[in-house]
This record gives sequence, structure tokens and C-alpha cells, in this order.
Amino acid sequence: MIGGKEMLDLIIRRQSDRKYSDRQVEADKLERIIEAGRMAPSACNSQPWKFVVVNDSRLVDQIAEASTEKITGMNSFLRQAPILIVIVRENPNFSSKVGSAIKNKDYSHIDIGIAAENICLQAAAEGIGSCIIGWFDEKQIRKILGIPFSKRIEIIISLGYSLSDHRDKKRKPKDLTVSYNRY
Repeated sequence: MIGGKEMLDLIIRRQSDRKYSDRQVEADKLERIIEAGRMAPSACNSQPWKFVVVNDSRLVDQIAEASTEKITGMNSFLRQAPILIVIVRENPNFSSKVGSAIKNKDYSHIDIGIAAENICLQAAAEGIGSCIIGWFDEKQIRKILGIPFSKRIEIIISLGYSLSDHRDKKRKPKDLTVSYNRY
């Protein structure tokens, strides 16, 4: 079992990697990464996600094209990633839907965020780099992957062996982001 300090070290080590080698991710590591996402908690256990794992290099290329901003080239690094996980929002179960309506809060977005972070942390534990992407042409990716028009693609996670240097995290000072017992 991982200890508290080791877990924090893993969280600190995890970063958004945008440069990957051509080394393929081993099937057993990929399965553990996917399982980490699948085991994420969700409101009323609704599990409002489907993980579309893309490891066909032609499809990765097409998705990279649909995710690259043409003027700045943002997200062009996706072409290097051997694996993309496209997270599609599924309909939440009845209890979660009712709770969302009562509280005016879409819990499925929170649930998908938790699943995505589980995926990224497991990837880091496996020595695999990752990056969560929110900028892409959803309509085009739906077409590429045969995702029904009624479904939303929330995020894409790139996975691969990172060639990026480790970067120290830059965060706001703790006194600006944490308080106890009062705002």
C-alpha cells in the first residue's frame, strides 16, 4: 500500500507532458491506467463516462489534426502520443440527475474530472506521461470515432513515455488558497 508521503510525491511529480517518445505503452500498464479511471468515485455511483482508447496511429493523427489550433499550433504535440483516451460524457443515473437538478450542479463534470485525474495519477505511477486536453473540434472527433451526436466529448488525455524535463510546480502561496474554519 502506498503511504501518505509517497502519494504526495506522486501528485507533485505528475505534470502535463507535451513531448513523447515513440516507445509504445505496454498493454498491462495501459489496462491499469484505464482501470484507475473506471474505479473513480462518482455521484450516486452513476459512472457517467465512456473511455474511448485510441491507439491506432492513423486515428491519433486525425484526432491530433482536429485538436490543433491552426494559428498557434496549440496541441500539435498530440501527434507524438501513442495513446489518446477520449472521455465521453454518458447520461448519469436517475439519482445523480435528480441531485444535479435540485442543487443546480452538473455532477457528471465533477465525476469526469475525478476519473481523469485517477487516469493521470496511475499513468504517473506507471512512469507514463499524460496531458489533459480540452481544446478540440468535438464535431470532427465524433465523426472520426463514431461517437453519437447526442454524446459530449469532455476531454482527451494523451499518454506516452515523456521526453519532457520535470518542471517544478508553480502554485499560488498557500495562504491565498487555503484557510481553516472560515473563508
